[in-house]
Amino acid sequence: MKRKISLAYSPCPNDTYIFGGIALGLVSDQLHYDITLGDVGLLNSLGTQSSFDVIKMSYHAWAYLTDEYQMLPFGSALGFGVGPLLIADQQEMVDVGKIHRVAIPGKFTTANMLLDFAYGSNLFEKEVMIFSEIEAAISNGEVDAGVIIHENRFTYQERGYHCIQDLGQYWETETKLPIPLGGIAVKRSLPDGTKQAICRDLQESIALADRDFDLIRDYVKRYAQDMDVEIMKKHIDLYVNQSTRGLSKEDIRSIEYLLTHISKTNQHVNLHADWLANY
Repeated sequence: MKRKISLAYSPCPNDTYIFGGIALGLVSDQLHYDITLGDVGLLNSLGTQSSFDVIKMSYHAWAYLTDEYQMLPFGSALGFGVGPLLIADQQEMVDVGKIHRVAIPGKFTTANMLLDFAYGSNLFEKEVMIFSEIEAAISNGEVDAGVIIHENRFTYQERGYHCIQDLGQYWETETKLPIPLGGIAVKRSLPDGTKQAICRDLQESIALADRDFDLIRDYVKRYAQDMDVEIMKKHIDLYVNQSTRGLSKEDIRSIEYLLTHISKTNQHVNLHADWLANY
């Protein structure tokens, strides 16, 4: 009988792309995956409960959970030019001094960490929202500005919004490192053999999607049903990159920089030497 593995990731195209082969049973002869889908904010919250064997998390959220989870070397979203944007809907709001309330896609998202990295943690009053509701909240006047992620970065301009700060670009300028957005975390307590099998399945699932996207196209489109096909492709091309297929030395430096940065202000962040489950 196959070992059951609880797995959680988002319905965003980059995640359904990399996990499509696993979800459709096209890879793995050792493990059975029980899959849960959720928004990035929900996933970060679920991670704190340690309920899943494997879970997609923001690197910011995972920084507080390194006692429970290691990161897998495959499936991460890192890179240059992939970061969140701080936007408003009126040209005059580009003056940061006029901004008081900012919508964020989750307290423990890397997006929120990057907002603090650029402006400090006390400049704005923050409202946590599902990422897809942030633009409407700006238009309705619930907030003065918002931090957008995912596919919204491709469409915000045509909807009349203005970019105040590319938060990812700020990180890149200051650190000269890629932006560590999110990764695939695995429970430390799992046997090494099981971690190896999970790692192998994830690597094979990504390779399958790269080799023959038609095999998982319908699965990806099912959860991106409200997204234009071209936007879906741009989303995948941006967030599924070389870092997804294997962390580089530069990626590892970036993740360790993030861990060190957060640990300076939070004693609950532990810098484990074996944070990477390198199988």
